[in-house]
Amino acid sequence: MSRIAFGWRVGRLLGLLLVGLWISVTSFARADSVRRHAIVRRWSRKILHLAGVEVRAIGFPADAERPVTLVANHVSWADIFALNTQRACHFIAKAELRRWPIAGRLLANVGTIFINRSDRKETHRLKRVVHELLEAGETVAVFPEGTTSAGRDVLKFHASLLEPIVASEGEVWVVAIRYFCRDPRSSTGAEVHTDAAAYIGSMSLMESLHAIHHAEPVIAELRFVEAINCAGKTRREVAQQAEAAIRALVQS
Repeated sequence: MSRIAFGWRVGRLLGLLLVGLWISVTSFARADSVRRHAIVRRWSRKILHLAGVEVRAIGFPADAERPVTLVANHVSWADIFALNTQRACHFIAKAELRRWPIAGRLLANVGTIFINRSDRKETHRLKRVVHELLEAGETVAVFPEGTTSAGRDVLKFHASLLEPIVASEGEVWVVAIRYFCRDPRSSTGAEVHTDAAAYIGSMSLMESLHAIHHAEPVIAELRFVEAINCAGKTRREVAQQAEAAIRALVQS
């Protein structure tokens, strides 16, 4: 893709972010929960499509509106939008993301839960907020690794991030996220795992977008692995079970 074409696409992405910000303070703010969920799913599909990413969801239960918590491995900024195409989620995210220009405000407007992980008092607030969201029939999502990886393995899951979810004795849906692209050596359209979407280390968002464009079409595969009933389990048990289940798939 030429520099001009890439620049044009980045400009369109920025425009879509601005449109999303406007929607988040107008029609989204006034809509009921069903309408809000539909807006989030549709807008997330649009921004991923424009970035060169398509979503393939496998095995998700049909009762899509039941309140649950999604727990997934974390590879890319695209993970958030990919999960949102299936379930409109309230993500638990580090407080630093709120300072991102445009995107930070947008995330806040659509219900992202920002936490300061160095403040122990946040655990109590998080418990209350998560409990209220689940009681209201909303979906909460968390990346227990606490950071991104290249997606070829799974980092240790931090059980503390699951504390409010386990305390609510709800159900956790374990989701494995992997990214694929077409194998350039194949004449049959076979797919191979790709690092193009990985957003790790000191990589900038622009570098990530360029890598995705170079490899597109990129497929974000969301595979439902299992449901964990948290009743009677500790946060460590839930974290270890989810981590092991995702690792078994990611390394296969």
